[in-house]
Amino acid sequence: MDTGFGMTDAIVIGAGPNGLVAANLLADAGWDVLVLEANPEIGGAVRSAEDVTDGFVHDTFSSFYPLAAVSPTLRALDLGKWGLEWSHAPAPVGNPLREGGWALVHADPDETAAALDAAAPGDGDAWLELYADWRRIERAMIGLLLDPFPPVRSGSSFALRLLGRNGLARIRLLASSVRALGERHFRGDAARMLFATNAQHADIPPDGAGSALMGWLLVMIAQQYGYPVPRGGAGRLSRALADRFRSLGGTIVCDERVSSIEVRDGRATGVLAGRRYEARRAILADVSAPALYGDLLSADVVPARVERAMRGFTWDPATVKVDWALNSPIPWRDRPAKAPGTVHIADSVDALTIAAAQIAAGVVPTHPFLLMGQMTTADPTRSPKGTESVWAYTHVPQEIRDDPAFSGRWDADDAERFADRMQDQVERYAPGFEGRILNRRVLSPPELERRNANLVRGAVNGGTAALHQQLVFRPMPGSGRSETPIKSLYLASASAHPGGGVHGAPGTNAARAALFHSRLRRHRVRTSPPARS
Repeated sequence: MDTGFGMTDAIVIGAGPNGLVAANLLADAGWDVLVLEANPEIGGAVRSAEDVTDGFVHDTFSSFYPLAAVSPTLRALDLGKWGLEWSHAPAPVGNPLREGGWALVHADPDETAAALDAAAPGDGDAWLELYADWRRIERAMIGLLLDPFPPVRSGSSFALRLLGRNGLARIRLLASSVRALGERHFRGDAARMLFATNAQHADIPPDGAGSALMGWLLVMIAQQYGYPVPRGGAGRLSRALADRFRSLGGTIVCDERVSSIEVRDGRATGVLAGRRYEARRAILADVSAPALYGDLLSADVVPARVERAMRGFTWDPATVKVDWALNSPIPWRDRPAKAPGTVHIADSVDALTIAAAQIAAGVVPTHPFLLMGQMTTADPTRSPKGTESVWAYTHVPQEIRDDPAFSGRWDADDAERFADRMQDQVERYAPGFEGRILNRRVLSPPELERRNANLVRGAVNGGTAALHQQLVFRPMPGSGRSETPIKSLYLASASAHPGGGVHGAPGTNAARAALFHSRLRRHRVRTSPPARS
């Protein structure tokens, strides 16, 4: 059937960062690739616009990309040739402390250590010891985290390094909670809070197993690479990926929502959208796992074991995001030695634990943990001189079960009142913050999903990062790779291993799997014995 584009080698569903990374890698291999995007514009959760206040660039969803800085795929794509420029704040990340002062990761590890040591003697040496150990296993660790699971090359390299010098201490660190990590290695609150708040980028509570790994990983990346942002807005990263792909002959069609995937004889052969599109070699889906197996595929082609497993798929908590345009920088009660681009606001590790417990109990946090971005601090192009483009997000329950203050519908009333609660958290550490606001935008969980269907009820990580849904359990037990039970169909979203974050790994893994299986099929055809006459 003539689709208008002919039969392409591959169809990628979704022009988010994972879909665009996958499309680039397939195009690099010489494939004809078509990307279909449901929204009017590309980017998925990596977009930006001046839709809060004229002259202020706000990232609609994500902003800081430490994992992009270490992603082998994104670095190899050489996106600087396509207009991407990274920008850094004076300090990557920091926390204002309840008792005064700041906990900061400085660009120079010795400077970080000196500040921590001044607050609690001995903590500087402990910091440098952890950082030195990170540098020893960095490459193997990144490969282990981003490669398909189980990894082969990076896994064996990591095992050799992990079991070498300090091996048992490393295993203990990676398997523990971030609270235990902080108490074991540091005397003061500053270092403990740096690890604990960075761990909250995932949805594992501070006392949960695996939270130490997340906190340690992000803090060490911040120390070595910083928390970079695309100069001019997050959308510049998506634009660079799209421009590179188009230069290779690739095609992107926006406003084209895929309604179903066609399967013939156990193999994915095409999709239905505004029209029918056929794929000769592969279909890669940058959509959530529940959407793939529950919406895009007919029930009669989904194995019963997969349907049962997907009933147990766990979403990460919902998210509320607030964007502010300020007429000045944030008036912090205590001015940091160097201004951080990423700011975490929480009173203590105990406060983080309480907020996580409230979310688990279906209660909206009384004192929510805030992950904030001082965007003009990180990139002066984001707003007029002397002003600040700012945002903050926090997690709330997927389902509110026992909180009379909120209806759970996340209508305008719920959203605005909770945004006031978030704003009060900032005001405690920055008196006068409210008086600097020129405009405010609140993105509730339903609004986030309306703008990006993959953010189901405001879940931003494609499913929980808890251990029961990671590695070989992502997105369901026995998985851990991009392959699906349908031949030539691959899951390329954050619902696949290794999960959320802008690193392109799910798209990379899906593209590599598609290329491998295509070569394998051609080899089998070439080596098949001739039919008997």
